[in-house]
Amino acid sequence: MTIDVFPQFIRQNYEIHQWRHACAILAKDFPDELNDLVDVLSRFRLKKSWIERGGGNKSPISTWIDSELATKGWTPKNFDTRILVDGASLDSPTHEIDCFKNRIALEIEWNNKDPFYDRDLNNFRLLFDLRVISVGVIITRSDELQGIFNELDRGRSYGNSTTHMSKLLPRIQGGGGAGCPLLVFGITRLLYDANS
Repeated sequence: MTIDVFPQFIRQNYEIHQWRHACAILAKDFPDELNDLVDVLSRFRLKKSWIERGGGNKSPISTWIDSELATKGWTPKNFDTRILVDGASLDSPTHEIDCFKNRIALEIEWNNKDPFYDRDLNNFRLLFDLRVISVGVIITRSDELQGIFNELDRGRSYGNSTTHMSKLLPRIQGGGGAGCPLLVFGITRLLYDANS
């Protein structure tokens, strides 16, 4: 099963990549979570005003996606993980997942430094190995958006060392997520709304 589990609008407006049958797992074992993703991604538009707004801890893009998923029961999630060796408990901390629901972990990487991808993939790998997640999802931006950022004189804020698809794919192809099924969405130029 391929990205055909997503409607045509999503396939045409997002750059989509999957590894280790993530789409099949979502479609067969997590249809409600798949429907949540379809709904939120179908309604998302990249507003010009969001790109022009600078700074801050969390981008309006991440905030919108987080809040829309929250209405469907997706929440931030910390896992308390430890390793037990000869009766001694050693903490093995993971970082908080942006959005989590029923074994599906989702991270939004809009404009962070690109090593955040390493953190996310390592977290997905560990949580998958511990059998607490079944699929890891990352929503990021396609490289083609750099042209829009440059047109809006925001290109320097979205530099080459920040999170975009060409920084993520080599990490995944190099085994960064190990055995964890992964699904990646890149926001493309087709979702850009220059009038908002």
